[in-house]
Amino acid sequence: MAVRSGIIVTPDIPAALEDIRSRIQNERLIEIVRIGEKESFKVEDAKLAVEKAYIADEMTKVIVLAAEQFSVVVQNKLLKILEEPPPRTEFVLVTSSKASLLPTVRSRLPLHTFGEAEQEEALELDIERLTLAAVYEFVQAHKRDDARTVRTLIERIAKAALQSGRFNADEGLLKVFEEAVKALDSGTVPAFALNAVLLKLLAKMKR
Repeated sequence: MAVRSGIIVTPDIPAALEDIRSRIQNERLIEIVRIGEKESFKVEDAKLAVEKAYIADEMTKVIVLAAEQFSVVVQNKLLKILEEPPPRTEFVLVTSSKASLLPTVRSRLPLHTFGEAEQEEALELDIERLTLAAVYEFVQAHKRDDARTVRTLIERIAKAALQSGRFNADEGLLKVFEEAVKALDSGTVPAFALNAVLLKLLAKMKR
C-alpha cells in the first residue's frame, strides 16, 4: 500500500517509522526525526521540511516528520505546506499525542490513532456544556479523521453523554449513536456522521 499524507498518533514512534519504510516502493523517503527524552521538532527542522518539499523531483516524495512534540511555532510554520504541498509530495506527521496538535493542523490531514495513544487522549469536548459553536469547532478539528477514529470518538461521546445526566437518556438517544455507527459502516463520510451525532445530542440536552 502506497504511503499517503496523514497524521499518525502512536505510543511507539519507531515502530510507526519502520512500518512506513516497509511500504515505500517507488517513492523517495525523506525523514526528519526527533525522538528521545524531551525531544521536540525544531523550527529549523520545519524549514528543512519546506526546503525538501520544493526540491524538484520526478519521483513522489514522502516526507516524514516525527517527534514526541511539535510546538505551536513549528506547527504554524508547517501549516501552508501541509495545506498546499507541491506536486508529488506526501507529508506524514508521526507523534505520540494528538492533543498537542493544533486543530488547524489536524484539519488538514487524515488522522490515524494506534495502540494506547487512542485511550490516552482527552475528549477535547465539554459534553456537559455542549454548544453549537463547540460542535462546529470539534467537527472541524476531526474532519479528516478516518472511520475507525471517528467510531472511537462517537463511543467516547456516548459514554460521556450517558454519564453526564445532562441529556434525556431515552431510547431515542441510544438510537442516535446506533445510527451513527451504521452510517460509518455504510461508507458515510466520517465527519458527517460525527456532526450528525453531536447535533442530535445537542437537541436532546436538558434545558
